[in-house]
Amino acid sequence: MKYFSVTVMNKGQRRQEIIKANHKMEAINIAKKRFPTSMVMKALETSKPLEDTMSQILLEFKKSSKSKIPIQDKISTIRQIAVMTDAGIAINDTLAEVSDNTQNKQLKDIYAKINADINAGNSMSDAMEPFTAEFGHVALAMTNLGERTGNLSESYHKLADIMESIRDNTAKFKKAIRGPLITLAAMGIAFTVLIMVVVPKFKDIFSKFKTELPLPTRILLNLEWAFSNYGLLIIGIIAVSIFTIKFMYKNNKDFKYKMDKLMIHPKFYLINKAIFLSTMHKYNLVFGELVKSGIPVSEALDTAVGMVDNAAIKRQLLTVNANIGRGMSLAESFQITGLYENMLLQMIKAGEAGGQLDAMLDKVTQYYDMEFQDLIDNLAAYIEPIMMFFIAILVLLMALGIFMPMWDLGKAVKG
Repeated sequence: MKYFSVTVMNKGQRRQEIIKANHKMEAINIAKKRFPTSMVMKALETSKPLEDTMSQILLEFKKSSKSKIPIQDKISTIRQIAVMTDAGIAINDTLAEVSDNTQNKQLKDIYAKINADINAGNSMSDAMEPFTAEFGHVALAMTNLGERTGNLSESYHKLADIMESIRDNTAKFKKAIRGPLITLAAMGIAFTVLIMVVVPKFKDIFSKFKTELPLPTRILLNLEWAFSNYGLLIIGIIAVSIFTIKFMYKNNKDFKYKMDKLMIHPKFYLINKAIFLSTMHKYNLVFGELVKSGIPVSEALDTAVGMVDNAAIKRQLLTVNANIGRGMSLAESFQITGLYENMLLQMIKAGEAGGQLDAMLDKVTQYYDMEFQDLIDNLAAYIEPIMMFFIAILVLLMALGIFMPMWDLGKAVKG
């Protein structure tokens, strides 16, 4: 949506109104309906009003402060629905029971609303659609599949399996990265303490030197001065910068795309590979399971691409369905994206030709999972040289900054 400054003439007086619309003509039509006795003079695109910007920031802050539903809670309730429907219990009774038993307040409210919609005559997929953000596109697709096949239990068992696989990989990645992050944080805190405690004790000595201090010493003194005088300001700037980046990432599509593209750039050692492998594993896992369940390829592709968080990878994968619509095969469409290795493309091509696409997609998913697990298992070995490099730089800076002036003083005394 865009914002337009619309000038209207009413009884010889001009006034300007800010109108939100998709394009200029729509803004003019809205102005005519809003002010039927006035004449619309012109409409010019303008920036978003400050009050709208502030309200959006406050809304985003409320969203971020609202806790997300733990994936384990969602998996537990989905498993419970699968088991109860498999036992022949009616869906409305099942949802009522799940809503009563779950400890998560958000899920309790969601299932109560879904149950109320079903009792009002809506289908379960229609009742779940407003909660796509909470459950994901794949949950809606599997619900649709369960309704079409009349076997919601089997669909929900597969849905829980998919979510468990995604959960396990996410948890494993977080566990692997936790150690290096703690080490980095400890290094930062230790270096800051040394700057604030050790350097001031040498500051008076260094100030008596009549010669120019070495570069490492000047760096330490400047850092100590900045931390002592503007420490809170620096922390505030960092906090505001992080919040701004997060806000822009969530609300500005162009900014999100540029950031996502940057994160998968080859220069981002390990990060790019971890994001790429986890994204491709999730995409192929969902796509393969949907195809195996009997969902048409075109619909499965749309659902699977909805699970992709990285905007740069998503833009490439969105071309697949369009190219299939133009008559290309799945393997050819995947090849155009540049995301698949030749070996994987040959497997998909063979699966299409032999009517075993679901089996080949399983192998592709296993390949990405194997690569991702290998990366996670060896993450410490990959990161260790980088950590040692940064530790060496900090120790060297501290040592040279403090001892180089002492060496110069010793030489001067001997001279």
